[in-house]
Amino acid sequence: MGLVTTVILPLALAFIMFTLGLGLTIADFVRVASQPKDFVVGLISQIILLPLVGFALLNVWPGIAPEIALGVMIIAAAPGGVTSNILTSFAKGDVALSISLTAIISLLSVLTIPFIVVFSYGYFVGEGTTGEVSITKTAVSVFLIVTVPVLIGLAVRNYAEGFALKFEGIGQKISAVLFALVLLGAIIQERNNIVEFYAQAGGVTLALNVIMLALAWYIAKMFGSGTKQRIAISIECGLQNGTLAIAVATLLFDGGATVIPAAVYSLTMFATALIFIWWLRRGE
Repeated sequence: MGLVTTVILPLALAFIMFTLGLGLTIADFVRVASQPKDFVVGLISQIILLPLVGFALLNVWPGIAPEIALGVMIIAAAPGGVTSNILTSFAKGDVALSISLTAIISLLSVLTIPFIVVFSYGYFVGEGTTGEVSITKTAVSVFLIVTVPVLIGLAVRNYAEGFALKFEGIGQKISAVLFALVLLGAIIQERNNIVEFYAQAGGVTLALNVIMLALAWYIAKMFGSGTKQRIAISIECGLQNGTLAIAVATLLFDGGATVIPAAVYSLTMFATALIFIWWLRRGE
């Protein structure tokens, strides 16, 4: 996995995040100030509630291996991805809110992912081994493969808008292919153990996904958000950046069982999201 782990995977993720940045404008960030309630509900649901639900599930779920538990927390710590914006549009949700949440939570992940990953590593894998993974190393990795590409994409969009608009569609198609290849690679790498790992990770990742789709929906409803905003927040909390989760698991822990929850979740979330969208649109 040497070349794939150290070069191809980070470059693939960086390109995906660059494409996300191309779709952003300064107005997307300014919009947060104009609808702070919806944004704050989405922000808290994703960066606080999602990891807490994952942590709670892992503490009551029987027979979870430490590496699988760590992998679940990595996907729970990941921000939403470009796919959440596309499916929010398909579900007739608030796309602008979805994009704002994806962009800002992706930028904040340079802070949130390291703390969640290091804590989870110490808690699930072993209290005496936390020195093997550091907050600084994790933060630098996330910064280089997530934050920097998003900022470059944002700069290109604002200073070379013509090019950005022409390339964005192509970039999204390439990103979709790269995501599929990363996911396929993770599955192939562990193909001999995939049935066993799916048996271990399939149930808890499905539970995490379904609980967050429903919980985010009702929390947004409780705080008075409109239907379009509830759709955006729910999908944002149910579709995580699987490529980032796979990259973190691979770069920090050499893949193995740790990468399986991200791969399993990435497959599961599309099915549950489509069922959720069907439920939303069944009366049309």
